[in-house]
Amino acid sequence: MNFPERFSNLPAYAFPRLRALLDHHAPGGDVVHMTIGEPKHAFPAWVTDLISENTAGFNSYPPNEGTPELRQAFCDWVARRYDVTLDPETNVLPLNGSREGLYNVAMALCPESKNGQRPVVLMPNPFYQVYMLAAISVGAEPVFVSATEASGHLPDYTSLPAEVLARTVACYICSPANPQGAVADHAYWSDLIALAEQHDFQIFADECYSEIYRDAPPVGVLQVARDAGADPERVVAFHSLSKRSNLPGLRSGFVVAGPQSTARMRQLRMYTGAPLPLPLQAAAAAVWADEAHVDDNRAQYREKYDMADRILGNVPGYKGPEAGFFLWLPVEDGEAAALSLWQATGVRVLPGAYLSQNDASGVNPGKGYIRVALVAPKPDVERGLTAIRDHLYGTQ
Repeated sequence: MNFPERFSNLPAYAFPRLRALLDHHAPGGDVVHMTIGEPKHAFPAWVTDLISENTAGFNSYPPNEGTPELRQAFCDWVARRYDVTLDPETNVLPLNGSREGLYNVAMALCPESKNGQRPVVLMPNPFYQVYMLAAISVGAEPVFVSATEASGHLPDYTSLPAEVLARTVACYICSPANPQGAVADHAYWSDLIALAEQHDFQIFADECYSEIYRDAPPVGVLQVARDAGADPERVVAFHSLSKRSNLPGLRSGFVVAGPQSTARMRQLRMYTGAPLPLPLQAAAAAVWADEAHVDDNRAQYREKYDMADRILGNVPGYKGPEAGFFLWLPVEDGEAAALSLWQATGVRVLPGAYLSQNDASGVNPGKGYIRVALVAPKPDVERGLTAIRDHLYGTQ
């Protein structure tokens, strides 16, 4: 039997790798889970009522392109949030969770070559692992651009050599960033759009954490692209209810793009997509239309930001996130810190190296960090952060 080689050198996925590191050691206390970014705040209680009211829809195949009501809800939300007007027929497409779109966008939109050479897909390092898989799946070369403290924890794509940019067909960018919580401001987006226009590549903007922030709402790529008068096909933006509304299991995401890109993604999705069941589409449309529960969710995360600042404020190198719900904490060695913390306290965190690849010089930019998710109930978060401070840093 012959099997493809394209995926033969993939590193172990982060969470099985974490289980292999920790699970044959006993926890040193009651377990506190601070690894996976699975929201645990309450979702709106009326969601289940809406699903029940629409259960007859389970008797029908759902439309792959989404109901008109759901697509209009996407457009209405973008108009409220970013003051950008979209056409529900030509600019938006529902996704069964944003990961589906972040993977399949490469299949639909990345060309087989550029300037007669193997195409390049740029991505931040550390990064959401699906970006790498998407590039490999279409035969492109994934180029990892370190997002470190020196670069404001966002990748500096403008620093890349001309020969790399000449082969670039797309770049992924996550803002607010997972795991660092950094936010791309208007100037960052403007520079990236100008670079993409100059070298003719697309921007795949993962904005799934856009509604969890401390103070001002993060600027969105769509509004900057509008202000810049960019090619309508230049930007592809992804959003989701998972973090915004604490509904990761509902699997309601959507993608915004220019008409040509949307048509290509829709055509591919007709063959490969898994449409959201009609009762879930009805519920999702209502959730996208409601902001009260989002305000409450954001307030709870602000309390956790304040808690982290209070508990970890004296830790050398600590910087509270601008947005999102992760802490990116400096340590000497992320794996050693995660294992030691688990054995001594029962607190479970993720080594930063599991979210990164070695750079051109062989250095993994996540090696000296741990990622800590602030999704657990506040008492657990407080206990976990206190244990992290006391055990890893010895700082009061």
